[in-house]
Amino acid sequence: MSDATPGPHLKAVPDLDTDPDAPAVPTAVDNPKLPDPNVRIEKRRPVLAGWLTNRRDFLATARHAGANVGYAALFHGVRLPVYAGRLSLRAPLGACRFVASTNRWVWDREAAPLRAFAVRNEDIEEYMRLARLRAGRVKLRGLVTLVAAVFGLGFALYLYVLAPEFLYAFAAGGVLLLGMGGQQPDAPVVGPAVLKTEIQKLTGSIVLRGLDSIGNAKITAAIKKGGDMNGLRFTSEIVRDGPGYRADLDLPYGVTPEDIMDARKPLASGLRRKVGCVWPAPDPEQHEGRLVLWVGDRPMNETTKPAWPLLKDGRVDLFKPVIFGNDQRMRWVEVTLMFVSIVIASVPRMGKTFLMRLLLLVASLDPRAEIYAFDFKGTGDFGALEPVCHRYRAGEDEDDIEYVVQSLRELRTELRRRAKVIKSLPRTRCPESKVTPELANDKSLGLHPIVVALDECQVPFEHDKYGAEIEEICTDITKRGPALGIVGIFGTQRPDAKSLPPGISANAMLRFCLKVMGHTANDMVLGTGAYKAGIRATMFSRSDRGICWMAGEGDDARIVASAFVDAVGAERVVARARTMREEYGNVTGHAIGKGPDATGTGSDVLADVLNVIASDEKAVWCERIATRLSAAHPDTYAGWQGENVTAALKPWGIKPAQVWGTTDDGEGANRRGIKRADITAAITRRNADRAAA
Repeated sequence: MSDATPGPHLKAVPDLDTDPDAPAVPTAVDNPKLPDPNVRIEKRRPVLAGWLTNRRDFLATARHAGANVGYAALFHGVRLPVYAGRLSLRAPLGACRFVASTNRWVWDREAAPLRAFAVRNEDIEEYMRLARLRAGRVKLRGLVTLVAAVFGLGFALYLYVLAPEFLYAFAAGGVLLLGMGGQQPDAPVVGPAVLKTEIQKLTGSIVLRGLDSIGNAKITAAIKKGGDMNGLRFTSEIVRDGPGYRADLDLPYGVTPEDIMDARKPLASGLRRKVGCVWPAPDPEQHEGRLVLWVGDRPMNETTKPAWPLLKDGRVDLFKPVIFGNDQRMRWVEVTLMFVSIVIASVPRMGKTFLMRLLLLVASLDPRAEIYAFDFKGTGDFGALEPVCHRYRAGEDEDDIEYVVQSLRELRTELRRRAKVIKSLPRTRCPESKVTPELANDKSLGLHPIVVALDECQVPFEHDKYGAEIEEICTDITKRGPALGIVGIFGTQRPDAKSLPPGISANAMLRFCLKVMGHTANDMVLGTGAYKAGIRATMFSRSDRGICWMAGEGDDARIVASAFVDAVGAERVVARARTMREEYGNVTGHAIGKGPDATGTGSDVLADVLNVIASDEKAVWCERIATRLSAAHPDTYAGWQGENVTAALKPWGIKPAQVWGTTDDGEGANRRGIKRADITAAITRRNADRAAA
């Protein structure tokens, strides 16, 4: 063993070889000489209150105070005659009280207990001193009362002779003052106009009471022990923040804001607020134990929303953020539509379609954008957008689905064309291999923004005949479209694997989730683990229409209420958008009465494929079928490859199989191909179905 003696901050560990019976003592880990990291996190408190430096918060606070003052003036103004009558009736009682109090004051009755105490204790000296003091007070007060009475009577006679109307005013004022003196303390004549019993000012004790009520053992223990020893503490004063209050505090060690977000209802009960007023959230700029608790004056769904700034005026650049809603504090929230695919979901009647229409209105105000709007609910919710739509359809009938399929095939062709255009551009002009605002402005390239929206997208995805093809095209739009200037928006009221295929739900960057019923649907829309992280659209009530969780715009998900634009307002916006498009020269397709061109993958694709397969060929490779189709019908099948043949035949139940063949070089190979017998069988089934119909 070493002869070195351990320092005072370390405990010696016994040598078990020489002293096996000695108890084991753990080595201390706190080294007093351990240097500090010299890192200090400082957060300067603002010189002025937040509501003074933020225009919206200042207006909200001023509006709140002004509304109370104005209402109180109106409330009391209409009741002045009633107040005057009631006070006049109480004037005699007030006069009696005034005489009685004056009498007590003149004769120094308030000191009578002191003089009685001196008499009981036979303290002659003290009594004589108090008696002399009383005599002086009575003399002075009597004189003041006499002068006031004489002066008052003389002044009244003076007014009676020279200005009797002033005497009446003074008399009326005196009667009202006497009436105020005659009020009962528990029943005043003039009561408050604005009752404040419903909403209390948020204080630290109320916040702690609310946190204690959620049933978290660590929070409850920290509150009982005083908080600081367990990490629970307020980090700043509770301040007014817009139409509500904001409290910042550190939670006990091991407790996260998600634990509080998961218990909004009991927290709201402890705060004595409606659940729509209480919005706990983490602070992304601080550690994981920092809670920002915002408590509104009114529930978010009952607060008057500000008018959408683009409702009456304005132009949009889809490459830049644009206002589409507001948060709990009534602050505007922006969204950028380019370079993303979007998923929107909720149970019925919660505002999903209104949100989709709002995003399409945003797109319509960019005159470069080409809009595809498909409403499979069939109620015409997107009808206001028809004057600016390149493709539009409402309904789920067979002809509606075929129209949509043809339109999506156009998009698929356009997507491939754009990929080739971007590939051909020099790096100096297209350094990131994606559409930029400069490229979108160049009409010769045809890389303008395209926005395609499918409301109730589960309808086309589950279609017996075209569902697989529609899913394939939409998945391609979701994956490759954002870089090529194509934005896909998919809305559904049934977020499951069939309604939102994994290729779409897993690759959509921007997600909006209004009320849903379970954690599975929640994570299907907002991403795996969202429910566990406290991002829960299940917490919304049925009255929270238009309120959603938004994920993908920024690092953290946030709660947003979309701006409300009714059908009449939407028509006004579209009329303005149509004018801008006419000036820009971008009124096309459905907006001018032109539909999509029929493609070869329609009802006669089977006949076309059968015609390019010789009668003596049992099976042909898909790539050779595509080459033959392109040669036979270049206007319809130009650019087709093997996968296009597979996708076109899949709705008819035809699946490719491995086919042995010979390459152009004479070598044998095994590749995916189509059997001629399968084509003839599909044609037979189709003809039989048509005959039966």
